[in-house]
Amino acid sequence: MATRNTPTGRQRRLATEVRRMREQAGISIQDAAGMLGADRTMISNVEAGRTGLSEERVRQLACHYKCPDSGLIEALAAMAGTRRGRGWWDEYRGKLPDGHLDVSELEWHATRIRTAQTVHLPGLFQTEDHARAIFDFAVPKLPRLEVELRVAHRMGRQAILVGDHPTPYLGIIHEAALRLEFGGRNVARAQLDHLADASERDNITLLVIPFSAGAFHGAGQSILYAEGAVPQLDTVQLDTSFGAHFVDAPTPLENYRCLLDLMERSALCAAESQKLIRSIAREL
Repeated sequence: MATRNTPTGRQRRLATEVRRMREQAGISIQDAAGMLGADRTMISNVEAGRTGLSEERVRQLACHYKCPDSGLIEALAAMAGTRRGRGWWDEYRGKLPDGHLDVSELEWHATRIRTAQTVHLPGLFQTEDHARAIFDFAVPKLPRLEVELRVAHRMGRQAILVGDHPTPYLGIIHEAALRLEFGGRNVARAQLDHLADASERDNITLLVIPFSAGAFHGAGQSILYAEGAVPQLDTVQLDTSFGAHFVDAPTPLENYRCLLDLMERSALCAAESQKLIRSIAREL
């Protein structure tokens, strides 16, 4: 089978879970290759995401590795059945950094999303004008075409929150993010109105940490926690100065779940959060 030069985030995650399954079974790469009648290079390529896996091959490996978790096996088989080039984000491949597309793919397949933002508003709720103003602040300055591509891509991500089966979403936002007037007062007011309106949807809960809460756990962080089909496939995405960073190891995932729980306790309830958002909008 031909190898890939640039596996997607989802393909890399499938590869990581297959490697973990082998390691938990205490089976070496050489022994795994022998079970399949292949060479160790094939196993190495599979576990690096350079070689794809079929649903049948995932189940075959799980059987050889004696994985007892049927839920995980089925979830991994479903991941293997996802073919590259079928997501709406693929139209941006080669036009935007791969990290942007990996975030889209992660959100698309998530069963539930939790986020925490202390400076920026969640991308899934940004208006076009607000997003454009943020991208205009990039250093070095982005070409106009790339700014517009990034705005269009960000708007496309928001489709997961509407429709017949919208993704459940809980977002924690610090008051500071509500008061930064990206694009000027009119853009900021329209953005806050849009945010407050979105919070009225049944699948969306927005919680604001007010300045009056003082210091709080997770201050300064930007976190996207995407729940997978099974807990083992949860993923955290962090924004860094060098692009998106993804976390999928069990212990860090547990730490981020705890951190989000603590941040949630510092926030106002949903009703009071909505009142604060609308109040700040009226001040503009």
